[in-house]
Formats: sequence, C-alpha cells, structure tokens
Amino acid sequence: MKYPQTKSENIVDTYFNTQVKDPFRWLEDDRSEETKAWVKAQNQVTENYLGNIPFRNKIKERLSELWDYEKRSAPFKEGDCLYFSKNNGLQNQNVVYRQKGNENAEVFLDPNTFSEDGTVALDTLSFSENGNILAYSVSEGGSDWRKVFIMDTETKEITEAPLENIKFSQISWYKNEGFYYSSYDKPKGSELSAKTDQHKIYYHKLGTSQKEDVLIYGGTPKEKHRYIYAKVTEDNQFLVLTPRVSTSGNKLLIKDLSKPNSPFITVLNHTESDTYVIDNNGDQLILLTNLNAPNNKVVSVDVSNPTPENWKDIIPETQQVLGISKGGGYLFAQYMRDAVSEVKQYKYDGTYLRDIELPGLGTASGFSSKKEETDIYFYFTNYYTPISIYKLDAEMGNKVLYWEPSVHFNSQDFESRQVFYKSKDGTKIPMIITHKKGLEYDGKNPTILYGYGGFNISLTPSFSITNIVWVEQGGILAVPNLRGGGEYGKKWHDAGTKMRKQNVFDDFIAAAEYLIENQYTSSEYLAIRGGSNGGLLVGAVMTKRPQLAKVALPAVGVLDMLRYHTFTAGAGWAYDYGTAEDSKAMFEYLKSYSPLHNVKNDVEYPATLITTADHDDRVVPAHSFKFAAELQSKQAGNNPTLIRIETNSGHGAGTPVSKIIEQYADIFAFTWFNMYLTV
Repeated sequence: MKYPQTKSENIVDTYFNTQVKDPFRWLEDDRSEETKAWVKAQNQVTENYLGNIPFRNKIKERLSELWDYEKRSAPFKEGDCLYFSKNNGLQNQNVVYRQKGNENAEVFLDPNTFSEDGTVALDTLSFSENGNILAYSVSEGGSDWRKVFIMDTETKEITEAPLENIKFSQISWYKNEGFYYSSYDKPKGSELSAKTDQHKIYYHKLGTSQKEDVLIYGGTPKEKHRYIYAKVTEDNQFLVLTPRVSTSGNKLLIKDLSKPNSPFITVLNHTESDTYVIDNNGDQLILLTNLNAPNNKVVSVDVSNPTPENWKDIIPETQQVLGISKGGGYLFAQYMRDAVSEVKQYKYDGTYLRDIELPGLGTASGFSSKKEETDIYFYFTNYYTPISIYKLDAEMGNKVLYWEPSVHFNSQDFESRQVFYKSKDGTKIPMIITHKKGLEYDGKNPTILYGYGGFNISLTPSFSITNIVWVEQGGILAVPNLRGGGEYGKKWHDAGTKMRKQNVFDDFIAAAEYLIENQYTSSEYLAIRGGSNGGLLVGAVMTKRPQLAKVALPAVGVLDMLRYHTFTAGAGWAYDYGTAEDSKAMFEYLKSYSPLHNVKNDVEYPATLITTADHDDRVVPAHSFKFAAELQSKQAGNNPTLIRIETNSGHGAGTPVSKIIEQYADIFAFTWFNMYLTV
C-alpha cells in the first residue's frame, strides 16, 4: 500500500515526569485545510482499494434488496390523534404519520424534505399536554447540536423562530405553556473538539424569543454538571432534574410546580447511584434506583421526606437486572436473564399481577403509555426476527400481534445459541452465536466478533439487516456480553471501568479464543468489530494481540486515552475510563492500553478498516485520524490499514440509508476479501 504522506511534528507532553510523543497532533484541527487535504487523500486510497474488490457491488445490491421493507413504530396518542412513524423501505428518514379517528393516516412530518441529501434528521418529538403544539428537534449532518422547531399541529405551520444551539437535551412540556430543555454555551472555535462541560436547564415560554428563556438550573462555576436532564411528571405537578458529572451516577432534585416560586427539594445530593423518578401518585414518588441495589429496585417515598432513609421497596432487587416502564396506570418490570428479556406486570403499590408471555427468546421493549390508555404496545426482536409490534390489554394481560414486517428472507434458515465461556480470571461470560442452520464447524467460517463492554450498555438480541447479509453468506456473528456493560447490573459495569478496564479486553480475547478452540473459526477467518467504546475495544485488542484476528474494524473509536477527555463531552466519560491527570497510576494504566500509544514498529497488524466521520462531535474524528496515521507509519507486512471518512459515519442521527448500505458493503467486502486473499 502506498499511503498519503502524513506530516510528523515534534510535539511532546509530560505526564508525571514521563514524556509522551504526539507527532500527529495537527490532525486534531478538524477545520484546517491541511487536515481536509489529508482526509481527501486517505479516502482516495481507500476507495481505490475497495473499488478493486470484485464482489463489493453484489454485497451492496443484497443489502439494498433486504433493506427495502416497511418499518413501523408503535402508535401513540396525542390529543385526538394517533401518531406513528413509518419507512416504506429505502427512505433515508422515517416519516411521521397522523390518524384521526377512522380516517386514513396522513403524512404529518416528513424529515426527508428537510434536506436534499437526507443528512438533516428528526431527533425528538414532544407534544404539549393537549396535543395542539409540537416541539421537535433536528440534527444536521449527525451533529449533537440541535435546533428545536415549534409547530401548530392542526395547521402544521411553524409558529416561531427555532431555538438553536441545544445539545444532549430532552424536551419536556409544562401543560400547554412552554417546555424545559438542556444545553451548553456554544463553544468558541471548533464545535467538534471544544469542551462542553457546563450543562444548563432552561424554560422556554411559547411566544417568546430564545434570548428570553429562563435559566432554571446550572451555570454555577463551583458546581459543574456535564449533563442535566429535566422532566415534568405526567400530571404537571413536579419538575425533576438529574444532574450528572459523568455518564454514571446522578443527583436528584424535585420542584413542586403547583406552588409558585417553590424551591428545589433534594432527594439525593451525591452521584453514587443512578436514581430516576418513574412517576408519581399525588405526593408519592415512585423511583427506580441502584442505590444499595446493584441490579435495581423500585421504591416509593412521600415528597415531603424524600431522602433514602424513608424509601419503601415496591419491587425489591433480584438477581436479574431490572428496567422499568409505566403504562395504563401499571408498572412493567423488564428483567434481563443472561441478556434475554423477561417481563412482569405490577400495580403502583407493588402488587404482582402477571408475567407477560413473550413470543420467544429475545429482546422486548416498550410497554409505555399515558395513564389513561389501556392499550400498551411493545416490540419484540432477536438476531433473526425483525422487530414486530404487539398490543397488550393492560387490564386483562392479553396480547395480540399488531404488526410485523415482511422481509425478503426466511428466518427459519438461521439459528442462535447462547454459550458461556470463562475469561482470563475465571469469570463466566455469555455469548450469543448466530449462523445458518447446518453450518459445519471446520475452523474456516468467516466470523465477526462484535463487542462493546462499557457505559452500562447491554447488548441484547436485536435484528439487523446487515447481520443477516453476513450470516446468509456463510458468516458467523458472535456477540459476547462483556464486563463494563449492564447485563448483570452495576457490579458488572464497574468491573469493566477505570483500572479494571483490562477485564473488558480479556473478556473479548477469551471470546475469540473460545470460537477458535471450538472450531467455529480460526484467526485467519476472524474479524473483530466495535464502535465508539467498542472502537476502543478493537483498537486495544488488535495492538495487544495482533495475531488474534485477520481483520480489525474499529468505528468512531475512543483511541487516544491520554487526551480523550479534552474533547467535547469526553470528560463525562471519566467514570468509565479515569483520566491521565487523575494520578500517576491512572496515567500509566491508560497508556498501557491506549491504542494510539501501543502501535509498535515492524508488527503485522490485522487488515484494518477504520471508519469515522468528519462531523461527529461525540467521538472526535482526530482519534481515528491519528490512529490510522500511526498504524500506516509503523505497520509491517502486507495487511492494509485504510480509513473511511464520511460526512456522517452513522454514529449519530441523520445518516441516509444509502450511506449506511455503502458503509456496510465496504466493511463486508473488506472483511471477506482480506480473509480469502492470502489463505
């Protein structure tokens, strides 16, 4: 491979008397003409390589064929109308429909008209109490910065100037008068790399300009909160705030909106737990918490004395991780048993009613509606079952299939099985393996091992057209539930954080070794893949064990562990990672696995396709730029290191379907080609 020349500079940082070189620091300037030229040159090399793969277009055609099926959301009621979203097949964005009574559904809001190229996406919909006014946010080019538009739902007219520079925000209405939202001050300079660490809550009153919006909470220099979310309870009685300093743990504050000028009441003044208000019954708050309950429990408390010593268990903690939703005046407890769903229904006082029978082993979600609704909708899916919608009678517990898609493949041709393997320290890890029925385990099956392992995020069975295209061609998909995720609660999450992060890499490596030992595949036919925190996972594993896999696919990765916290909202990830400034021990630990800092000279790394975006302000593209340059400058052997840089990588909202299909055609073609090129 003849790569573009990447300028190297003599930049050195000092951490605790240790000098660390950063020769490609200039690539962090995403706005410079020099960086733009480098991106263009890298993309040209990548396109030339991928364009010579003979079956790339066939993969793209099959992806397009399978993607072309109708997709729907469950309906929800606002005012006198039912709303739902639908995609006819290959539309770039889902279209929002509205139905009045027995009339035919009409197009209500079509995000495909927002821009010619489909990169402006609808993000959040939030209706006023009577359903007459809609506030909706849009994302441009996948950015996390949003604009909020306000619409009269009857006339569909925009009624005032859009609100701008809103980031990481809910939109929560107070009656029909206005709404609460969150944002940061817009950073000076590059919005893709400047730090955003002082979140604030504002209230926007209808009919006023944004500059008149009232600051409700935040903005105190002595007490920075990187994330604050505001929510008004369904009865409009309470405003609930959840200030955070990181991605895990929150304070909890309540304000009684029925009493003018009432102060905020502190429920929790620390961030040692994740605690949320599910609902209220008058002055009784119903909370979901993992405080002294790592797998979560539901408690109730009177708002007059809301601190933890007064909490009363409604749904106690069990060995399974609990998630909760409310609908029809009931609580639906959604448990994970080895990453597979189980659902139970309760009254608000904790009285058990019934188990909800699910269609099979997989992931169930939804179970949410307003109190007065009796029809509750939920989704069900697994690795070879497209998302179907079921309607549940909340009073009787009966369910019926409400809608299922028609996809051009036979789900009966595939199977998934869950296995358990031991990690390096003996911890038992679950993994779901999916492939065509009758596949022979001969050690030569192309296999994608996909992982995440962070931020309390659980990988549960879900349907993906891209995965189906992979397995129908004879590939295997393996998804382990690594520590750092949320599959077994807070303890499982914490076991993959800070100076325990190595557990995540060990779990992933052990998954690969299990697949090889049991003849599912071999190193010559194994690809490792992950995005964001999963991109870090792939980068760390490929630099630690370069001979473990033939192909590495890190997407929008956190790859510079010494500087990640200096970009945008990166400092908020410190709960999981720690920072190089915390201590000498933490610096040395991060440096020991930071992918950028562990690329060695004259090592043959896997064939590597790094995907990122030039408009992604959550995981700044500089991570991927610098990692690609480092690999290209040092790698030995014939395996290529390519970087694909898109206007939008698919990590955020607003990626056109056509772009997603192209991305996966590239990924699969690159993977197949490099597995068979030298074998």
